[in-house]
Amino acid sequence: MMPTADPTTFMRRAIELSRLHMEAGAGGPFGAVVVKDGRILAEGWNRVTSGHDPTAHAEVVAIREACVRLGTFELKGCEIFTSCEPCPMCLAAIYWARLDRIWYANGQADAAAIQFDDAWLYREVALPLADRSLPLVQLLRDEALTVFQAWEAKVDKVRY
Repeated sequence: MMPTADPTTFMRRAIELSRLHMEAGAGGPFGAVVVKDGRILAEGWNRVTSGHDPTAHAEVVAIREACVRLGTFELKGCEIFTSCEPCPMCLAAIYWARLDRIWYANGQADAAAIQFDDAWLYREVALPLADRSLPLVQLLRDEALTVFQAWEAKVDKVRY
């Protein structure tokens, strides 16, 4: 694809990916592209049901592909265009990948209207650990801390 400064070009591609792969049965109606220097670097679409992977959301798939293509674990200097406002998992992945900007088309309410309601998850993660519906049980912290201490002392670690 030729470089372009028009964000609508990239959003239209994300929307096109959402439609094409939804109609093909790959998963839900979600598409995403990662853009660097006015070019699409990576594309992703929802592969949850076809890939038997609950983490294979369009944004995560596109981020993984972009990182492989660049040979890095961070995407500074890149933007993501997604056909829908990211869910909490995708939003966290975007933050971890250090993308510069998120562009989105459909919003949370639009997704909820077709039974993709992420609002409950946004509410859940804001609760104190003891109040969440999924129990979190801490076990063997002292043993696990020894690994953290070794990491902190490691001289050749790559921070992220």
